[in-house]
Parts: sequence; C-alpha cells; structure tokens
Amino acid sequence: MRRCCCSNPEALKTGWLELWHQQKNHLRTLVPSDAEALIRMRHPAWGVVPPAYFMPDERDPHFHALSEFVTARAIEDWRYLLEQIGPVDLSINLPMSFLADDDAVRELCYRMPDHAAFAGLLIEIDSTEMVDNLDLAIDVARRVRLHNIGISIDNVGANWPSLLGLPNFPFVQLKVDHQFVTGCADQRLKQTVCRRVIELAHDSGAQVVAQGVETRADFLAAHEMDFDQVQGYLFGKARKNC
Repeated sequence: MRRCCCSNPEALKTGWLELWHQQKNHLRTLVPSDAEALIRMRHPAWGVVPPAYFMPDERDPHFHALSEFVTARAIEDWRYLLEQIGPVDLSINLPMSFLADDDAVRELCYRMPDHAAFAGLLIEIDSTEMVDNLDLAIDVARRVRLHNIGISIDNVGANWPSLLGLPNFPFVQLKVDHQFVTGCADQRLKQTVCRRVIELAHDSGAQVVAQGVETRADFLAAHEMDFDQVQGYLFGKARKNC
C-alpha cells in the first residue's frame, strides 16, 4: 500500500480517524488489565489504513491537532466503555513535542474525568524520544502524576542503560520493544535485553510489559522472565470498541 495522499486536516474534518484498542493482560492471571488506544483511518475508498501510511512528520503543523484528537477521543472512549463493560484503564501514544507544550499538558490534565471509576490515563512515549529529552520527560512525569496521569516508556530495547540511575524514577511502566520479545524463547540475546529491562523496571518500582507476544513459546518465556503484563496477537489484535 502506498502512502495516502489525503491530508490530516481532511481526515480530521471528515471524521475518518478512529481509535482502536489492543488489550494488555496480567501475565499471571491473563485477565485484561488495560488497553492501548491506537489510531487508524477509515478511508471511504481504501478502507482501514494503518498509521504508517498517514501519520504526518512531527514537524508538520497538523501533528499537534492529531495528538489533541487522540487525547479527546480516548476520554470519550473511556466513558463509553465504562457504560458498556465497566471501568477500563486506557493508554495513549503521544510525542515528546506534545509534552513540551505547557498549554497542551495543562489542557490534558484538565480533561481527566472526575469519576470514582477512573484509575488514571497512561501516556506512552517512545524510548528514543524519551532518552533524547530526559529532563523534560522527568519534569512532566512528576507534574502530571498529580492529575492521575502516568508516563510509560515505550519500545525499550538496547537503549535501556540510558535509563539507569535516574533519581526518584518517575515513570510507571516500561514496555519492551517487540523485536526483543517476538522469538525470545529461542534467542538468548533477546532474553538478555528483556531481563535487563525487567530488572530496571522492578528496581524502580515500575511495571514492565512484553510487547509482541505472538506464540505460546514467547508467552512462556515472558512468564519465566517475570514480566508483569503481556500484549500481542496471541491475546488479540487491536479492534474498534466504539
């Protein structure tokens, strides 16, 4: 599939954008623990389009509007899911540039539901962006947790040493990059990276998630290594709930 030629303002205006959800499961019980919101576009001619084909560059002036759409829709979805199936914890993906905008962060904090069933929102930030902007990430993580928002470091892999030694580790979750989880049952190098990230997370009081669990062998390896949560096609693909 080629990159879509439609513009993001067009997709936002016409209502083509959706949030789909992929569940995360507690590793020990396999009970769903929360769900990650993933953006998709439903184009009238091309059908459902994955983000790789329509996401703008972070320098695009419309990228911020896309981030605002994700945050607003996630809260709407949470209220819908609360009515349909009960409370569900949600996580969303945002770029560091969004967190660098003080006005955007304040608005995000203001939007948090004032509801007894709301356990909080998890914001996932890619580890490469995080490592390049650690001081900003730490500052924002400390500020937003007062508003029931936690920061998760996504796609942690060989860059895990950059997260060592942080004072008062403010991040609540680390997610191991799928390339180190998928096939880890048979590859010692992948297991070594997984174990280091798990150790870092648990020593820091954070949860750790295995992404990309696609086979029973990988699940058993994740179980043996003591991950807290698992996520991947073995437990279900992303789907539209609302």
